[in-house]
Amino acid sequence: MFDWLDTLIAWLVYDTIGLDATTHWGQALHFFFYDSIKILILLFVITFIMGIVNAYFPIDRIRNFLSRNKLFGGEYLLASAFGAITPFCSCSSVPLFIGFVKGGIPMGVTFAFLITSPLVNEVAIAIFIGMFGLKTTLIYATSGILLGTIGGYVLGKLKLEHLLTPWVQGVIQQAEVEGSYEEEKRTFAQRLPGITQEALGIVKSVLLYVLIGIGIGALMHGFIPTGFFEEHISKENPLAVPLAVILGIPMYANAAGVLPVVQVLVQKGVPLGTAIAFMMAVIGLSLPEATLLKKVMTWKLIAIFFGTVTFFIILSGYLFNIIL
Repeated sequence: MFDWLDTLIAWLVYDTIGLDATTHWGQALHFFFYDSIKILILLFVITFIMGIVNAYFPIDRIRNFLSRNKLFGGEYLLASAFGAITPFCSCSSVPLFIGFVKGGIPMGVTFAFLITSPLVNEVAIAIFIGMFGLKTTLIYATSGILLGTIGGYVLGKLKLEHLLTPWVQGVIQQAEVEGSYEEEKRTFAQRLPGITQEALGIVKSVLLYVLIGIGIGALMHGFIPTGFFEEHISKENPLAVPLAVILGIPMYANAAGVLPVVQVLVQKGVPLGTAIAFMMAVIGLSLPEATLLKKVMTWKLIAIFFGTVTFFIILSGYLFNIIL
C-alpha cells in the first residue's frame, strides 16, 4: 500500500540528503520519515471514519442505552466495544467513567469500558495497521475488546460498589439518570465539516506523541543491535511477559507514543505478544490514571482493578506469542 512512500523516502534520505543506507543514521532517518508520514495518513483516515460513527452514536445515547438495557451479559461486550471506538487515553477515560457510574450503569459494565477505552481506539488501530498489518490488528483489537469484556464481568461479579469513595456514592444517590436525548436534525453534509475538523484536531493533538515515539523507535532501529533484546526478553524466557508488563506500568504514554517503540522491539527480536503486553501496560495501567481514579475509588479498589487487568494483560501476552 505504501510502496510509493518507501520509494519517496529512500530518494529523500539516500539520494537527496546523501546518507548511506547501511549506516545507523541512514536507517534511523529513513525509519523516522517513512513511519511518521504513513502513520499520520492512516491516523487521519481512520479517525475520520470513526468520527462519522461517533456523530450518529454519541456518548449520551449509548450511556442511556446501557443504563436501560440488560442484555444477559451482552452489556459488558457492548460497553467494551464502545470503549474501543472512543478516542480516549486512560486518563481522559476517567471523567466518562464517573459519568457512567452517576448514570446508574453497573460497576462491571463501567469497568469494561474503562479497560478497553485506552487499549483499543482509532489511533491504536491506525498505527497498528501501518506497522503490523491487518491480520495482527484484527487479533489485537478483538483481544482488547474481549479483555475489557471478561475483566468487566469478573470485576462486576466481585460486588465492589462499597469500595467506591464516599464522594461518588453520594453523587450516585443524588443523581438522576438522564433519559432524554435530543436528536440533531442535521444532514451528513452539514456534519462533515465538524467531523473533518475533529479528525484533524485528534491528529494534531497526538502529533507530538507520534513524532517522539517514532523518533525513539528510529534511534532504537538504527543504533541498538538486534541481539540485545533477544538476549533479555526472548520467547525462551518464561518470565518475559510479566516482566514487560511490570516495567510498563510506571510509564505513561498513549498509543501514538508507545506503538513506534513496540514496532522496533519486535524488529529487534522481542516476541510480538511480549511487546503488545508491554504496550497495554503502558497505556492501560498508568500511574496518572491511578491518581485520577482515587477521586472515585478507594486504594483497595484501585489495587483490585489494576491487579485484575494486569493478570489478563499477561495472559493475553502469552496467548499472542502462541497465536502470532
